[in-house]
Amino acid sequence: MKKIAVTTTGGDAPGMNAAIRAVVRSANFAGWKIFGVKRGWWGFIENDFIHLRNGDVSGVIARGGTILKTHRCPLSRTKEGMAAIVRNLKKIAPDGLIVIGGDGSMSAAYEVSKRCAVPVIGIPASIDNDIAGTDETIGFDTAINTALYAIDKIRDTATSHERVFIVEVMGRSRGFLATSVGLASGAEIILVPEIKWRKERILKTLLSFERRKSSLIIVMAEGAGSSEELASYISSNSKIHVRVSKLGYIQRGGSPSVDSRFLASIFGYEAVRLLKGGRKNLMCCWVRDRFKTVPIDYPAKHRKKLDRKLILISEVLAGKKYE
Repeated sequence: MKKIAVTTTGGDAPGMNAAIRAVVRSANFAGWKIFGVKRGWWGFIENDFIHLRNGDVSGVIARGGTILKTHRCPLSRTKEGMAAIVRNLKKIAPDGLIVIGGDGSMSAAYEVSKRCAVPVIGIPASIDNDIAGTDETIGFDTAINTALYAIDKIRDTATSHERVFIVEVMGRSRGFLATSVGLASGAEIILVPEIKWRKERILKTLLSFERRKSSLIIVMAEGAGSSEELASYISSNSKIHVRVSKLGYIQRGGSPSVDSRFLASIFGYEAVRLLKGGRKNLMCCWVRDRFKTVPIDYPAKHRKKLDRKLILISEVLAGKKYE
């Protein structure tokens, strides 16, 4: 009987449990033994794993987070830590490893693949949708819908009090989430790490909007700057009342959306199928509504580009005047 393992590493994302379920049931259907390694790479270092059967993943498709837990593991970036991970991987699952996580997880999976002959398959799961090679990651759709739900409610208050709200969403280094939810929510301004902006220009834009609108929403990725400093500048240099609302970790939790569950199910099934076909060291991808694969090192060597035209479209649809 072949033995494979599945683990979730890095930040959690809605739909990870759906992916675990798909991997477990696809492996059991193939007659393989599947182990769930807990707390990401720590589970390999500390031999913390469990044998997973179909009943163990019953009902988890609707749950957010990850039943296997996830902890960041600094030791995975060291020579000694990686050696321990590889050594125990060979004992636990000599026939394959499926890693579910973000770009850092894919990079770590690549490092593992370089050090041993165990086939590695990556499943991209991140609310940031910043992994090169795939149009969408597990959890992204859920996160933008969670953020959209919150912003729609904030808009009600902003309209009632005729105020400006800066809504800070996740995205330390990339602005995919901010761009998508900003366009979908009708935000007047979207601020992302990829595009430089000046507070003077933001104020000028707000003043031009203020005469024509009863509410204004700025969607700002957390890595684009300080929302508090921007709010203070606007308030100090105008009569505009500004409030800041940080959505925080609410974006990473909750029951996954249809899209996130669908993607997780496809990726989990296909990951096992790749191992059955003798394929190795690949990452599952979704490109133009079709399943594809790229080498596991692809995300580490390429940077996914933000479509800046989406921000231009949002400005036009928000009613920005021609400059």
